[in-house]
Order: sequence, then C-alpha cells, then structure tokens
Amino acid sequence: MFKKILVANRGEIALRVIRTCKEMGIKTVAVYSTADAESLHVRFADEAVCIGPPASSESYLKMSNIIAAAEITNADAIHPGYGFLSENAKFSNLCEEHKIKFIGATGRMIDQMGDKANAKATMKAAGVPCVPGSDGIIADFEQCKKVALETGYPVMLKASAGGGGKGMRAVWKPEDLKNAWDSARQESKAAFGNDDMYMEKLIEEPRHIEIQIVGDAYGKACHLSERDCSVQRRHQKLTEETPSPFMTDELREAMGNAAVKAAEYINYEGAGTIEFLVDKHRNFYFMEMNTRIQVEHPITEEVINYDLIREQILVAAGVPISGKNYYPQMHSIECRINAEDPYNGFRPAPGRVTTFHAPGGHGVRMDTHVYAGYMIPPNYDSMIAKLIVTAQTREEAINKMKRALDEFVIEGIKTTIPFHRQLMDHPDYVAGNYTTKFMENFEMK
Repeated sequence: MFKKILVANRGEIALRVIRTCKEMGIKTVAVYSTADAESLHVRFADEAVCIGPPASSESYLKMSNIIAAAEITNADAIHPGYGFLSENAKFSNLCEEHKIKFIGATGRMIDQMGDKANAKATMKAAGVPCVPGSDGIIADFEQCKKVALETGYPVMLKASAGGGGKGMRAVWKPEDLKNAWDSARQESKAAFGNDDMYMEKLIEEPRHIEIQIVGDAYGKACHLSERDCSVQRRHQKLTEETPSPFMTDELREAMGNAAVKAAEYINYEGAGTIEFLVDKHRNFYFMEMNTRIQVEHPITEEVINYDLIREQILVAAGVPISGKNYYPQMHSIECRINAEDPYNGFRPAPGRVTTFHAPGGHGVRMDTHVYAGYMIPPNYDSMIAKLIVTAQTREEAINKMKRALDEFVIEGIKTTIPFHRQLMDHPDYVAGNYTTKFMENFEMK
C-alpha cells in the first residue's frame, strides 16, 4: 500500500481524497496555488506545497511543478481528482517515468478513450451500442454533407477533442449544415487547438445516463449502476440522482452489462464512467467515457455504501476487485452549489463568504471546502459545494433536499441554492419527467 499520496487538485475533491487517505493510514500532500493558500485541503493535509500563481496553467496544470512537489515530499502516488490533469495521458505517462503511481487510467487508456472519435470506434468493436454517424473524423465538408444524408437529419456535429459543449452544433436541415460546420470548427480550434469534427444522429428527447464502473489490473470489471445527469445547462450538469426515475430493471441490466463489456474490452484499470444517451424509447447509445472519478460520485457511494476513492487507491495498489455488480438500495440526489447568480444568467459570483451554515441531519452529506471568511477566487470552476441527500424513496429524497436547501445559509456571495430549491418543486422534475432539454424552458421565479 502507498505510504504517501500527493493530491494534484484543489477544493472539495482534494479534501475528499485526503479524508479517505487518512482513514486508510496514508500520509497526504496538498498542492495549492497562491489563490488557494487558505483552502481547507491545504489545512487538513499532512504536508502542503505551493506550486505557483493563481492561473491554472502556472499551477494545477503545471506538470513539472507537481512532479517536483511529489519528489521533494517523497510521495509514491498521485491522485489527480477530476478536471485539471486527471485525463491527461502525458501526465499519466510522466508519473510512470518518475516511478510515481498515477491513481487513474494509464496514458494508453486515456488516449484510447479521450478522443471521442477513437472512443466510438473502440466501443463499436467491443459491441457496445453507438449513435449512428460518421466512422471517425470527417475529412472535409463534402464528406460532411454525404454523412449527414446517410445518417438522416437532424444530426449533431461534434468536436473530436471537445468537452463542456464546445464545438457542438445541432443541424435540423441541409441548408444550415455549412454554417454549423464552419462555426463548430472555429470554436473547436479556439478551445482545443484542434478542429477535427465527427457527426452523430441527433437523439431526440435524450436522457444523459451514466454507468459507474471499476476495473482492476487483472482484466476484471464491475458496474455500480447508474446516475441520471439529464438536468444540465449548456452541457454542464446541475443535479444528478440515482436510481434514474426513467430506468427499468431490464434497461439497468442491459446498460450495466454494456458498460462492463466496454471496460473489460480495453482492460480498464481504476474508476471510470461510461456515459450513454438514452432516447424516449429507452434505446441507449455510447456517448463517451470519463477515465477518472466523477463530480457526482457521492450519490453512488450513498446508495450502495461504498467508498469509490478507497477503491481507486486499492486498485492502483494492485488489489483485485470482487467482480460483483452493485445496485441501488436507496435513492440519492446531488445538487451542485455554484458561486453563480441564477437570477442573472448564472453569472459567476466569486467573493468572500461572510456567513456559512451547512445543513445536517439524517441522510444529509455535504462535500465542500468553503467556510465563513473564505475568499472564493475567480480563477477556477465556480462549484463550491455538493449537497447530497439519501432516503428510502425518491419522494422522500426530494423532501429531504428541500429541507436541506432551506437550512443551507451562504452569505456574502450569490449561489445557485435558490435555483435548486425551485427545481425541487418543479412538477416535471418531481414527476421524473425531464431530459437534457429541461433547462431550455426553466425560468427562475
């Protein structure tokens, strides 16, 4: 087992990893930018190393600084959390070169699944259902027109190196294709330095449902059931729940089996997520794989009583998994609390937190690095807390979330708490009748 793990991240996920390490008797090293000097992950780690100024490119994304921090503190492993370098093949390989265990996917696996067009080809070969569309990268606009006709409108153009909704365009009729092609490529080039595009059939009334998987170093994988992530704004998830209100036992079994098949086909090692689009007829299609821990992992932990961070560390240390699949025993909902103003287009709202009171009680979990007096920097993602509730039924979970949101007090900044409180009363959400298009018609009151 590892003696010391460096956590190459910040905020709530860094604190989350540190907590499990402490429970396992493993020493921890926090890294931080000058903007994060007062963050709780710095305070609760055994050691802390400043790795640069506030800009991510000069701190949390600066591979040489992180490797140096691991070497001077004699860390024998690095946990990357999510975001930043968690799905960076070069960094995974760099850790291997320096004989530091990267607690995550190998560089080969990240390369194989990180590029969406390659991932789709791999999943097709594995026998996992994929959305109809182009076979890999589209060479030019002439081929784009041909693939669109073969696939049938509506279609979705996607950036091969994409993420966060950038480089994506829905096209409903042929005369709009050229403009969508040009603008998507320009956006992708600006965001990722790469304008390669591929095309998929546009799935109407889609649900975004993902399957949590874990694979070990011996070729074995299991699934930990699903999470419904369909409530999104600009392709960014706002809330998640498990089990999905749209799921049936048959669909859960089929999607779980497909996810395990995908993981074992690539000999996947570690925790990961196979993400699917599910149409209104409950046909499901592979969308992408995240080769890391997910923001929303706590809801899975709560319904099956399972520490995913601990499992990541065990797998990285060479411990085999049981191979048993897990199914939700309760119902859990997560609300992402962001420092944003929901009454003003969800505009980011960094600043100093003057008052902070976290909700509590049975079945309430709070993952956060924020406290009264903490200064939320403008340099990073605006998520400042995750509020997770767990109950016997979905109705009980919604009522518990309402109560917890009413108890949650953050002053000094704007947050998305009012949005989540209204969401919990929305008739379509309460009925479980929502898709990825839900937020297009949602208005704050």
